[in-house]
Amino acid sequence: METISLGPFAVMSNGAIAPRQPHPAPCLRFAWRGRACRAELGAEGVRLAVDAARIPSTADPGADRRRAFSALAQLPASLPPGWQARLLPDHRIRVEAQSLLCAPANPIALVSAMVRFVLDLDPWLDRLEADGMAAMRAA
Repeated sequence: METISLGPFAVMSNGAIAPRQPHPAPCLRFAWRGRACRAELGAEGVRLAVDAARIPSTADPGADRRRAFSALAQLPASLPPGWQARLLPDHRIRVEAQSLLCAPANPIALVSAMVRFVLDLDPWLDRLEADGMAAMRAA
C-alpha cells in the first residue's frame, strides 16, 4: 500500500494514518475555550491533554488559593474513569485522557476522539473556574 508523508504522519491510500516514527509520537495541537490542548497519536490510540487552569499566584489580588487547592484535591476522583489530573510545577493543572482508536486509525476517528474529549471536559472547566482557578490561555 502506497503512503504519503504529512508532517509526522504516514497517510495510506485508504485514508488511514499512522505515526511515521514512534518517538516522539506525532501530535496535533489545538485550543478549546482558549486553552492549549494536544492529541498525541500512538500505537495504543490517542492521548489527549489540556492545560485546564492554574492555581492562582500569591501575587494575585483576592486569590483564594485555599479554595483552589481544595477543589484540585477533589478533582481526580470526580473525573471520568481513566482520566487523570495533575498539578505541574508551574501550578498549571493538566487533565489527560486516553482514547482507543480502531485500527487502522483515520482522521475522522482522531477528530471524533478530540471532540468527545473537549465536550466531556466542559463541566470540569466550568467547575475549575467557579472554584477560582484561572484559565490557562493558549498562545
